[in-house]
Parts: sequence; C-alpha cells; structure tokens
Amino acid sequence: MKGKIFIAITWLIVFTLSSCTDFNELNTDPNAPTSVTPDLLATQLMKDAYRFWNVNPTDFGSGNLWAKHTVLLETNPNPYQYYYSYYPYGSFGALQKLTNLQLMEEAAKGNPTESSFKGLALFFKATGGFGMTVEMGDIPYSEAGKAVDGITQPKYDKQADVFKQVLDDLKLAEANFAKGAKFGGDIMYGGDPVKWRRLCNAWQLKVLNTMSKKITAEQKARFAEIVAAGNLLTEADNFQLVYTENTNASHPFFNGESRRINTAVSDLVVNALKLTNDRRLFYFAEPAAEKITGGLKDNDFAAYVGAPTELSADQLALNRAAGKYSLVNKRYVALRSGDPMLYFTYSEQCFIIAEAIEEGWLPGSAQTYYENGVKAILKYYMGLPSATAANLHSMPITQSYIDGYFTGEAAYKTGGTKADRIKQIITQRWLLDFFQGNGLFSYRTFLRTGYPEFPLNPATSLNPDDPKVYPKRWKYPPNELTTNADNYNKAVQEQYDGYDGINKTPWWLQ
Repeated sequence: MKGKIFIAITWLIVFTLSSCTDFNELNTDPNAPTSVTPDLLATQLMKDAYRFWNVNPTDFGSGNLWAKHTVLLETNPNPYQYYYSYYPYGSFGALQKLTNLQLMEEAAKGNPTESSFKGLALFFKATGGFGMTVEMGDIPYSEAGKAVDGITQPKYDKQADVFKQVLDDLKLAEANFAKGAKFGGDIMYGGDPVKWRRLCNAWQLKVLNTMSKKITAEQKARFAEIVAAGNLLTEADNFQLVYTENTNASHPFFNGESRRINTAVSDLVVNALKLTNDRRLFYFAEPAAEKITGGLKDNDFAAYVGAPTELSADQLALNRAAGKYSLVNKRYVALRSGDPMLYFTYSEQCFIIAEAIEEGWLPGSAQTYYENGVKAILKYYMGLPSATAANLHSMPITQSYIDGYFTGEAAYKTGGTKADRIKQIITQRWLLDFFQGNGLFSYRTFLRTGYPEFPLNPATSLNPDDPKVYPKRWKYPPNELTTNADNYNKAVQEQYDGYDGINKTPWWLQ
C-alpha cells in the first residue's frame, strides 16, 4: 500500500495508477459491450488522472507533506515529511495508458467530436510526459505506446527534447480543440473545447516556466506570443475536480477527524500568512489550544502557531499533546463535498506570467499579474460553499478585505530587489496548493527557485544517500532493469554517471 501512496502523490497532477477499470479487459470481456464510446473512455481516463488514488484521510494527509504545508504530529516519522518516501521510484504509468488514449481517438473517428478527443489525447500524453520527465529526467516519450509497431523497448529521449515534444503536443492539442465540438464524458470542463484550448495554452506557459533555468531565447519568445494572443484561463476556468455529496465522489479528507487532530499547519504557512495579515489563515487552521487557554481569541492572528516541519517526530507528538500547534481547520472533515481539488488555476497562471515579466521574458506589469492572482484566489475562498461562518473564526474574507489587502508586506515590492519580488510571487503560488494533496510540484518549484525556503535538518532528514541535501528526483521504475535494461543503463550513465540516485540533478535543475 505504501508504494501505491507514493505513486499517487507523485502522479496526482498528471496520471495516477488508480484505475478501477482496465479498458483492455473491457474490450475482451465476453459479458461487456463489444465497443465503448469515447465519452466513457474519457470519463475513466479523467477519473484515473485527477481523483485522489484512494479516498481516505490517511493517504490524503500524506499527500500534503512534501509541500511543507502541513505537519504530522505522530511519533512514527512519515518519510514524506522528512525528504524521502516509502517507495522512492517514479512511474511510467501515464505513457503506458497511451493505448487507452488511442482507443478513445479511434472510437471518436467520424464523429463531430473527433477533433476534441484528439486534442484530449494529446493533452493527456503531454501532461503525463511532463510530469514524468520532471520527476525522473530523460524518459521514453517519442517511442512510447508503439508496441504494435514492434517497439517494446523504447529509447529514452533527452530531457530537453522531451520538453520540446511536450510543448509541441500541447500546441497541437490546442489546435485540435479549436476545431472541436462540445464532447461528452468530461468531468472537469463539461466538454467545453474553449476552456480546454485555454488550458493547453496555460499549460505551455507552465512548462516553459518550469524549464526557466534552461529556456532559450526562442522559447521565451513563444511564452510572450502565447500571453499576447490572450487565449488563456479566466477566473471562471479553474481546472479543478469538484467533489459532491455522492458517496462515490467524496473529498478524501471527509470524516477524517482522527487524522485532523494529528495534522498541524506548518510554521512556514502560518508565518507567511501572518506576515501579510492574510485571512486564509482562518480558513486553513484552528487556533493553538495553548493560546486559547492563555486568553487569546480565535480571531487573533497571534493565536495561531505553526509546527516546524524539520522537528523530530517524537518532539512534534509531545508538543501536540501540549496544545502548542494550530491544527488544520475543522471544515476539512465536515462536508463530504469538501473543497474542489485545484490542478491549475487562473491565479497560478497570473503568478507564472508575473515571474516571467520580472525575468524579462515579456513586457508588462508584474505587479498587476501578482495582484490579480492574489485577488482571484481570495475571491475563490470567499465564495467556497465549504467555508461556512462557523469555521472561519469571525474572520471571513470579504470584498472590502480584498480591496485593502495590498498593504505592508502584502504590497508588491516595487522598491525592492527582483529577488524580493520573485519571492513574493512564488510564495503566493505555493499557498495555492495548500491541502490539495499535490505537494510535489510545489516542492519542485522550491528546488527551481529557492522559495519559500524549506527547512532541512540533517538530524531528522530520512534521505538515505545524504541527509544534508534536498532530493531532486525519483529513481526510475525498478522493472526497467529487466524490461528495458539497455536503454535504462544508457540514460542513467549519460545523466547521472551510472547511479540512479534521488540526489542526482536532472537537466532542468542544472
């Protein structure tokens, strides 16, 4: 089970290995229909990609640890909290699903929705490949899914080439959606090809932003062209999975009180929100019991204390018993529908563009994009059905509060250094992922930018290769040693001097 937990955390933003239905089996089961619709295939592929792999509070709680948003307060140290994993390997599961994507395309041939399903297949291939290459380094991409052509041992493409191919596939996906019609089976955007076009463009910005250390002048120009074209996410286009009161569509943390009382908000989050007088603190956390006992009110910022992510598990457990920390807000366990799972928001798009402007990739006002991104996410929390007055500690986010947000440390540091402003942008982007179960991308953004600074204590780190450094990747799937050994060994030798280790630095971080 622990291995599956890791796979889910690693692949939550792209493709997980959580399918309940094998469509190859569906096609061969004599009791099943002799054909399937593209709508049905699309629905199952999206469920596999975007639902949390196992709807239970324990696994979901583990999924938030890498981002340093939350801290487990138990004596048994969770590796995800201390820079390691129960299963330190990546997965090629996304590209192994190319067969199902091809089936979906075939099933749509001749239909008015054919172009839309082509676009969807390309989007899934590209985002799956993007997640894998960021996770591990060089990967099989160009030859993946070609077993029918006799390619059972695909070559590993260089990471720079994978990024280029991913960008090209996203561009082609957008072009297909532009010709497409509304399609069925879409649990994310209701089959709206206009929204999918915008997402394909926004995801290209995300890929280019991720490779900022290696980006070329031509790629910077491409970023600027996409922004200038303007066909990007709006506030109404958040790419999110909405949970419901249906027992088969519950939020993973629903009814998880036994886990909530052992899960604190980190000091990184609490201190960042206190610094800017950000009322999301009252949506994310409960006041520390010790502070309330001492006479503070639950609407006082001073009543909230985050837990240090680098502290030993034993000490964290002792401090929990003493009521020293702010636990995650009770609202996260109260409603079956919970909060939507955010995968790509208008706010994140704004922060990506703000960073690019600061780096000189395109003209414009980074301040405007920064402020628009913050305002949008504050409006999102203001309107959340799960954010009931009873759980907001008399500190709701209101429009007047949003209008007056950008003062003091929350004001864009136009008079500061570029590093000051980049830190502001990345910190706000990091806060978007709070309690979303997808902490690994936030961790990798920290590796790329250094913000916010994640604490590392060699005495508590569980990194087996070197507890003094941050892991930078996961190892390749173990079965590659037997199923694709020559290509695996070549890739490891060329990238990592022959050692497939978690502390090795992939091309995009060099």
